[in-house]
Amino acid sequence: MLTHVRVVFALFLVAVMASIAQSDPPKTIRARDLGVPFDGSTGQFNAITDVPGVQVGSTTLIRGDGPLKVGEGPIRTGVTVVLPRGPKNVEPVYAGWFSLNGNGEMTGTTWVEESGFLEGPVAITNTHSVGVVRDSMIAWGLQHGALAQPWALPVVAETWDGYLNDLNGFHVKKDDVFAALDSAKSGPVAEGNTGGGTGMVCYGFKGGTGTASRVLSRAQGGYTVGVLVQCNCGRRPQLMIAGVPVGKEIPGNEPYAQITPFALPGSELKGDVGSIIIVVATDAPLLPHQLKRIARRASLGLARTGSISGNGSGDIFIAFSTANPRANDEPGPNTVKAVSNERISPLFEATVEATEEAIVNAMVGAKTMTGIDGHTVIALPHDKLQQALKKYNR
Repeated sequence: MLTHVRVVFALFLVAVMASIAQSDPPKTIRARDLGVPFDGSTGQFNAITDVPGVQVGSTTLIRGDGPLKVGEGPIRTGVTVVLPRGPKNVEPVYAGWFSLNGNGEMTGTTWVEESGFLEGPVAITNTHSVGVVRDSMIAWGLQHGALAQPWALPVVAETWDGYLNDLNGFHVKKDDVFAALDSAKSGPVAEGNTGGGTGMVCYGFKGGTGTASRVLSRAQGGYTVGVLVQCNCGRRPQLMIAGVPVGKEIPGNEPYAQITPFALPGSELKGDVGSIIIVVATDAPLLPHQLKRIARRASLGLARTGSISGNGSGDIFIAFSTANPRANDEPGPNTVKAVSNERISPLFEATVEATEEAIVNAMVGAKTMTGIDGHTVIALPHDKLQQALKKYNR
């Protein structure tokens, strides 16, 4: 009898271990895993969460297949949130924003520009869900006592996922935004087909959410710069990775071409139908006008991947610093620190490098996806990427 019990228990343990093994999520492949060479030193997670205090949460919505039925699906969307000081610390952070091309939306930026502060999380979703995400962030802030003033002006940005997602079905709901905010944490950040990036397309490959970080040397201040992108921009022939014309080396299977109005001769929509949102975080003590300078430098990291920021693209960037706590304390005056302009260039370089890598990480981490009406966007093929890099001795 005892032997029988031991055998049953052993079999039970085997079954449990097998179940655990099956439920463990596969490790996300990142650009460095494939040998893509990048400059600069990364933080522990090579993510925006390497900046102390910064947390990221997301909700991913993937449901249904087949023909588009507005209001029903298929659904390929979500929401991503970045909390500058985590959910329990609601102190504003110095911030600055920049629009490289304004065919997109980032709410709340007029107050960021006027006040110099970001007064809560940054959220990113699809184009037609900005309103519900904004309202839901206010509701979450009320519930958590996290509103800096009686009239909340949340920062919510968007990119368009209407090639794969039932965009006009308005599938992102209040509970989804709450779930993203409540799940925010430090550590590794999910990339590719996740959160607001779920249904996005980048350079004709599957795009989405990506992140990276850089840590400056002690001589340069030892500061950390982290970047998170929601990339949905560019055309296939433009794509450059590590200086290699990867888009030209991997032609074919490009989205958009088979449907009107994207296929119309001479159509600007055929040129660039996407956008990119870039969030830059740092623990370097920077003032709002300096953070606007940082946000501008994200443009150069984007350019390294080949984008020309076409007319149809909404390329909007925001940068914030977690330094200078209590900078907005009443009644003041308050003492703050700032990096001198003569020592800000390493932070520019870190921003450019981390932005470039975050975009490539988004594509490397993404998987082929089929959405509405059978529209399929292929993932960047890892083997062909490596072949292209080898061809150019990279």
